[in-house]
Amino acid sequence: MDQDGSKDRGIAGSQTLMRGLDVMEAVARGQDTLPRLADTLGLSRSTAHRIASALVERGYLAFTPREGYRLGAQLLALGHQAQEQADIVQVARPHIETLAAMSEDTVHLGVIDTDLALYLDKVPGRRRITISSRVGDRHPLSSTGLGKALMLDHPPAYWDARLAAEQAKADGARWHDRMMGYVDAGRAFDLEENEDQIRCVAAPIRDATGTIVAAISVSSAAQYMDDDRMQRLGDDVRATARVISIDLGWTDKQEKGNLA
Repeated sequence: MDQDGSKDRGIAGSQTLMRGLDVMEAVARGQDTLPRLADTLGLSRSTAHRIASALVERGYLAFTPREGYRLGAQLLALGHQAQEQADIVQVARPHIETLAAMSEDTVHLGVIDTDLALYLDKVPGRRRITISSRVGDRHPLSSTGLGKALMLDHPPAYWDARLAAEQAKADGARWHDRMMGYVDAGRAFDLEENEDQIRCVAAPIRDATGTIVAAISVSSAAQYMDDDRMQRLGDDVRATARVISIDLGWTDKQEKGNLA
């Protein structure tokens, strides 16, 4: 009975979500009053009002008496964020393809999203190695090279908070010292912390303000990633991140974290 109840709640939740999307799309098409929304979508006025009110509360719609509904500020913010992410993928793609071909290893591009590393793009390498990541995956910041690179400008208190939340049993002092070293070097390592037998080298990407907005990483099997190669590869990854940053408007005048 519990399983059936969970299934029913899941179906109801999906239906509510779809109705919410329908309401937003209808408002975007000019159906700005409650009667119009209800009639257009085939909903009762009470249901249309309940859904629209929830969307107003979350900022996806706005409501003005005697004028009706309009799209809310939250949609503007999400649209701007989506555009920024799309731009980063488009700008970075040829450079990470070159890096993947040069290194023969898998290259990732990612950003911070709600305290996780969100993978926006992936270029597979030539080696017969399975890297389990996929575009759209979210991984912990503290255990991935990509995540560490994204955090290089964050205060140490943020590093410690992410480590405590994601790796409660880790040696905090040792990890903290490594992060300080990564800041000095302008790149970060994953030493099989996120996936067994997989190592990676990562570096941050900056925009015109000098802010870290993304990061790239090169990942491979540990057998191809001894300590010496990781150090050498760090220069290539940082150089690629630097070129992408320049394409996004960064210049030497905004240089931070030894990106150059």
